Amino acid sequence: MASSVAFASSLSICLLHSSWGFNNLAPLPLTTHHARSNSRLSLHIMEKEDEQAFLDNNSNINQNTRRNFFASMASSTLMATLISASVPVMPARAEGTKSTADANITDEIFIEFKGLSNPGDGSSSSGNSNDRITIGLFGNDAPQPVSILKQVVTKEGYKSKCKPLDTSRTLQKEQLEANKVYNSCLDTEDSVGVNYDYSSVWRVIKDERVDVGAVSGKYIARESPTFEDAQSGLTHDAAGVVSVRRGNDGGYGFTIFPGTGDASTLDEDNIVVGRVIEGMDVVDRLNALPAVKSAGLKLTGGSQDKKYAPSRGCRYGGSEYYCSENKPLKKVLLDKTGVL
Repeated sequence: MASSVAFASSLSICLLHSSWGFNNLAPLPLTTHHARSNSRLSLHIMEKEDEQAFLDNNSNINQNTRRNFFASMASSTLMATLISASVPVMPARAEGTKSTADANITDEIFIEFKGLSNPGDGSSSSGNSNDRITIGLFGNDAPQPVSILKQVVTKEGYKSKCKPLDTSRTLQKEQLEANKVYNSCLDTEDSVGVNYDYSSVWRVIKDERVDVGAVSGKYIARESPTFEDAQSGLTHDAAGVVSVRRGNDGGYGFTIFPGTGDASTLDEDNIVVGRVIEGMDVVDRLNALPAVKSAGLKLTGGSQDKKYAPSRGCRYGGSEYYCSENKPLKKVLLDKTGVL
């Protein structure tokens, strides 16, 4: 009996120890070992989290920096655009050019227009009056063209040879008239020079150009002068600048720049010879003359862009369909001219 009790007690103790050992004693040595591992794991996880937080923070900083950079650039560009839009930019003077205001005036000529003013403006009963401009010439900058203009405005005129006789006309009537004009020219070739007597204002392109000096009558059979460019560097930089077309396809006329339009074509094709020093009010009225417009019609056989001087072909129904393009609706003549 005693042994049975002892055996039961031992068995109970064993069972108790087994139960307690598995639940309490067995984990003790494992807990110490795993604690170290868990600590290292926790530290590793914390380090990773700190590293990720640092990277995330740097990424946010970089993104913010990039955002701030691009925002700053956009703001600077917008500000520059607003400033450039609000401040007028004056066109830079091309290298090698100089101002007409600095050019030396060596000579002066005058032009009196007839037919520019209307009745009620102090004009005569016929509705015509004389309106005068004075042009200062740049003899040092354009000596050859200035020399020719000074002759054309005088009664003696500019001596010029007759054009060769054109014998290619189809109609007999036209050829007979051409022969007559040619023979008349030969009779006065050495004694009479070309001048502006009753020549006209033949083209007005508002704000861009006023073309003056279309010779008529006996002078249309004369050779046109060849205007030589001395490369002065002068441009159409102000209202009232006077120029002639470079070469010999511009006739005897000259151009007055009104001063408000595009002068690039004139700068390219013409030679600046002077400027209006008196009578800019007359230039303004010339610029305001109503002129013939084609309303944008495109016709073949002729081009206004290539018309530098009035052509006799218009009188004979030639191929130049734009004979009257930009021609003033009001006839304005050069009544009197001369050198001062």
